Amino acid sequence: MQLSVIIVSYQVRRYLYQCLRSVEDATRGLEADIWVVDNLSQDDTLAVLPDLFPKVHFIRNDENVGFSKANNKAIRLSRGRFVLLLNPDTFVTTASIRDSLAWMEEHDDAGAVGVAMHNAYGDFAWESRRGIPTPLVSFCKMSGLSKLFPRHHVMGRYYMRFLDRQKPSRIEILSGAYMMLRREALDQVGLLDEDFFMYGEDIDLSYRLLKGGWHNYYLPHPIIHYKGESEHPSTVRYVNVFHQAMIIFYEKHFQNRYFLSGLLIRLAVYAKAFLTLLKHAFGRCLNLFSRNKVNVMFYCYAAPENRTDIEQQAADMGMKVRFLALDEQPNAAGKNDSMLFDVTLLGYDEIIRRTILQSIPNHRLFVSTYDPQNGILIP
Repeated sequence: MQLSVIIVSYQVRRYLYQCLRSVEDATRGLEADIWVVDNLSQDDTLAVLPDLFPKVHFIRNDENVGFSKANNKAIRLSRGRFVLLLNPDTFVTTASIRDSLAWMEEHDDAGAVGVAMHNAYGDFAWESRRGIPTPLVSFCKMSGLSKLFPRHHVMGRYYMRFLDRQKPSRIEILSGAYMMLRREALDQVGLLDEDFFMYGEDIDLSYRLLKGGWHNYYLPHPIIHYKGESEHPSTVRYVNVFHQAMIIFYEKHFQNRYFLSGLLIRLAVYAKAFLTLLKHAFGRCLNLFSRNKVNVMFYCYAAPENRTDIEQQAADMGMKVRFLALDEQPNAAGKNDSMLFDVTLLGYDEIIRRTILQSIPNHRLFVSTYDPQNGILIP
């Protein structure tokens, strides 16, 4: 087996459906298997998707064991020479997977490979490639120095913006949202550290690969990552888990070397967490006042036979639809508008290309998809 794709899912049935459709398209003709580990979702994920994807291996956990344990469970069962850890709120292109495999085959030193993630508006996600969050690098990030000097090789190292994001490059830290790993390297350095419930395990594994003599690479092949659909970043739980993961990483790798900075690191992490909660609370208040003042629109590329169903689903969501020809651009867009793509009319590769290249002055359109095969619309 050449490749095993592993997806840990929690409460994201619609996004997982989209992810699996794109993975099946991208791996067609490859020697690959797909594993989904569900962490006790309370939606209808396991009631619906196994019948729609009979070739996918579904594993049902009896409790939410977290990201690391769930991935490790599938890694141990899978047999691919390469293992792709993939978030369920992503969808991929053929090139992202096939070129990642080709790179791994051609570079024996590669322990892991990541790609160019873009958010649902098409913007490049800088966490696609990062530097090791040493106390100095973390200080520059939390203090804002990395924003002031983004291309500086020390102060801007957290996101490594001094590298050309259009070219392959050797980096330090990859994102677990898309992380292709060499099984030989995993056998050497170990699987994901299960002390990390969620977040931080990708940083830890990337760092252990480097310490084991392997290299991590970034490739400029785009994917879409909705980011955080299974755990909203404004929740107290999210903020707590995320920032606790940073402390676990620091204590594991740097406490003995930077003992005096330990208290400062903890204070900085907790201060950042508090400010994050305040920011999101303020944002929610603004949304309450503006929610009913926005007319939300789908700018839609769809086959004629699917338009009636799309209009009905959009109406149920309180949205309007404006259908466009394939060569037509939206001529106006509101703050919360979306581009909706019928996946039978445009494949995932083309959807990602158009999302990244959207050229609406002063506006960004959220990417949405519709699959008539099962009538699933991702708003």
